[in-house]
Amino acid sequence: MALILCIETATEACSAALFRNGTLLALRESKGKNVHSSLLTVFMQELMQEAGVPFEHLDAVAVSKGPGSYTGLRIGVAAAKGLCYALGKPLIAVSTLQAMAAGMKDEEKPAFDPSPHIPHPTPFTLYCPMIDARRMEVYCALYDTNLQEVREVRAEIIDADSFSEFLAAGKVVFAGEGAAKCLETLGGHPNAVFREGFHASARYLGRFAEDRFNGTLFEDLAYFEPFYLKDFVAGKPRVKGLDR
Repeated sequence: MALILCIETATEACSAALFRNGTLLALRESKGKNVHSSLLTVFMQELMQEAGVPFEHLDAVAVSKGPGSYTGLRIGVAAAKGLCYALGKPLIAVSTLQAMAAGMKDEEKPAFDPSPHIPHPTPFTLYCPMIDARRMEVYCALYDTNLQEVREVRAEIIDADSFSEFLAAGKVVFAGEGAAKCLETLGGHPNAVFREGFHASARYLGRFAEDRFNGTLFEDLAYFEPFYLKDFVAGKPRVKGLDR
């Protein structure tokens, strides 16, 4: 009977969700830019109030671990760690891209063969969630219909040959904030399917959080760090009149 608060801040979207036994009880989310620090704690308080339970009744806190935005991940992990430390609850980490793949599969609307009396779903073979990593680079991975990783998480610069071996073998569904930048390059392939409007959300973390809770797969509060994938590089400050 696990009551788990899930936090998703790895991308531009900021969201929090409350699950009991893997069932969604309440959700708050915003796709506004740079709102994580101002909205996340508000979302968490509203979720608990809506469910009518105090924070002390939580069994665990789950956080989307990345890859994704450096700042967003830091905010989400800091909030999750703070709650776990204050409440004495375990911390659970969920792969951002795997959770997105689960959401892509759940929200898929299969197309049906137009032949009468023979309806059958179009066989989407792989899911490729994408997170914007600036320029023509994305964070991505490939998952099969059982949400098992087919190709590891990586930062990839998209070109005409990207995913060629997988597209040659079957359909690949692309979605997420990084997918839009790939549409012009890969959209002409007959096996490339692009899902518009899809974004990372805490609603997709529940099943993985529940499984990890049941398996007591918890993180070390003192040493856990987000999965950044790439090192953070700070931009050089610019002073008007001193640019060279």
